[in-house]
Amino acid sequence: MNILPRTGWAFLLALTSLIEGGTRSCISTARAEPLPLIRAVGCVGLTVSDADRSADFYARLLSFEKTAEIEQAGEPIEQLEGVFGARTRTVRVRLGRECLDLTEYLAPRGRPAPADARSNDRWFQHVAIVVSDMDRAYAALRSARVEHASTGPQRLPDWNPNAGGIRAFYFRDPDRHVLEVLQFPRGKGDARWQAADYRDVLGLHVAGTSENWGTEQEHLNNVFGARLRITTLRGAAGPGVELLEYLAPRDGRPMPADERANDLIHWQTTLFTSDLASAARVLRGASVSLPDARLGYSHAFLARDPDGHVLQLVSE
Repeated sequence: MNILPRTGWAFLLALTSLIEGGTRSCISTARAEPLPLIRAVGCVGLTVSDADRSADFYARLLSFEKTAEIEQAGEPIEQLEGVFGARTRTVRVRLGRECLDLTEYLAPRGRPAPADARSNDRWFQHVAIVVSDMDRAYAALRSARVEHASTGPQRLPDWNPNAGGIRAFYFRDPDRHVLEVLQFPRGKGDARWQAADYRDVLGLHVAGTSENWGTEQEHLNNVFGARLRITTLRGAAGPGVELLEYLAPRDGRPMPADERANDLIHWQTTLFTSDLASAARVLRGASVSLPDARLGYSHAFLARDPDGHVLQLVSE
């Protein structure tokens, strides 16, 4: 039984970033050859330990619908993901116009997320699901006994003009990936919710900025002394992408140098481009032909942003 309302939902992907830091970028920051415009943001992918369990969680609690399932093995998926001997099973679930790809590595199994992971660690990513009634959403999540990642729903204060009145709550899925339910007041957020490299290299546009701090933000992120600079970017379609820079505290840990696609901290965001060859050249990647196009694309390559977050560029 779905316990949260289906109508009016969409989501954002939020990435914790150190805007001026990072040493693992595969993205060229040269402005002489900008990337062909990204047409849209596609599915958000995350590695899970049990695809059936995760799909049931997202369907039963959060109103997602299963739309596709695929098992992949062989050299193309090994080359794309950088995991030798990979055999994956991906279940795609959709909520409104947006989707998640839940990928279980049948072989080889990866590592669990660190037990002491914090929101200001730069591998931290989460999906924010927009709701129209925070009290109802929180009551339903409490009834389902989800694990809290925030102390409880927080209302951001009115002294912050860009974020005042927004209500938010962090919780965890069965693999302890962080999710957020988010309620916008009238006049904020995408209208349909009411009824540096990503911009310059990838061609996404800045849709909003905010600087948030105070006890409400600290208890939302569960990070004492949290002060964040938030930049929201969007393509022509698909979910927004938020970059969260922790101005304080600055002790968030970088993406592990040996992070791999079968580790449970792995996320990857799909971006659609009409010129994959040019994108691969600018981002210094190699396109891989995929033998099975049931997920909606036949060619793809992966790149990392300056903080190590993985982007999957695809052509349909």
